[in-house]
Amino acid sequence: MEVKLLSGALGAEISGIDLKDTSDKNFNKINNLLLEHKVIFFRNQPINSKEQLALAEKFGPLETHAYVKGLDEHPEIVRIVKTKEEKNQWGENWHTDVSYNVKPTKAVILKSIKIPPVGGDTCFSNMELAWETLDEEIKNEIKDKKAIHSSLGAEFFIDKYKGMEGNKKRNYDEYSNEHPIVRTHPETGKKILYVNWTYTKQIIGLEKDESDDILKKIFEHQSRLDLTCRFTWTENTVAIWDNRSVIHYAIADFYPGRGLGYERIMDRVAIEGDHPQ
Repeated sequence: MEVKLLSGALGAEISGIDLKDTSDKNFNKINNLLLEHKVIFFRNQPINSKEQLALAEKFGPLETHAYVKGLDEHPEIVRIVKTKEEKNQWGENWHTDVSYNVKPTKAVILKSIKIPPVGGDTCFSNMELAWETLDEEIKNEIKDKKAIHSSLGAEFFIDKYKGMEGNKKRNYDEYSNEHPIVRTHPETGKKILYVNWTYTKQIIGLEKDESDDILKKIFEHQSRLDLTCRFTWTENTVAIWDNRSVIHYAIADFYPGRGLGYERIMDRVAIEGDHPQ
C-alpha cells in the first residue's frame, strides 16, 4: 500500500488497496486511513453499483437523499450529472452534505463515471484544523452555541439541473435542525467546526446581524487555502470523505461560456450519521 498526501492539511491518494475486497481486514485499513486523512482517493477502481453499495454498507446503514431521486434499481445511489449545455453543477459551493438533517451524513463514497478532460476538480477543507486555527475571540463566542441548518430553497436543486430528478413530493420546509457549532468527532474525540456556507443560517441566541457577522468571518476562515486540498479526477476513481470533519466544493469550471461544454457524471452513496454532539 502506498499513501500520497495531497496537502499538508488533509487528503491522500491511496494505491495498493482493492475496494472490491470488503473483508473486515481491508475495511479496517480503509477506515483508519479515512480517520487520519479525512478524505481519501483510489484511482483505477472499476467497481460496479453493487460493489459500491457493499463497500458503503461496511461503514453503516445507507441513507437516501432528502430531496434528490436515486437510481431506480439502487435508490441509495444518487447520480450527479452535469450536462454539456449547463454552466452550473451540483455542489458548487462550500458545504457539508445534508447538515440540515437530524442525523447528517457520516461519510460519502463518490465514484467517477465520466470526467471532463479539463476542469471539474473538487476541493476539501479540514474542519478540525479550522477549529484549531480559529480566532480565540470567535472561539469563545461560539463554543457552547448551536446553529440552525436549513435546506430552505433546496427546490432549486430540482429545477436547476437538467440531468437530475428530485423527490418532488417532499416538503422542503421540514429539513431544518439545530446542531452544535463545535461538535466532537465520535471516533477520534477531536473538536470540529460544524457550520457551512450553504446550509447554516443563524447562530441561536444571537441577533441576526451579529450572527451574520460571525458566520461571515467563520466562512471566510473555513475557505483558507492552507486548510484545503484539491483533487483532479480521472474516470473510475473513488473518493471517500468523512462528512463530519470536512466541507467540500465541486468546481464548475468546464462550462459552455469558455467553450468547455463537457459532461460530468458521478455516483454518490451516503452513510447515515449520528446526532452531532
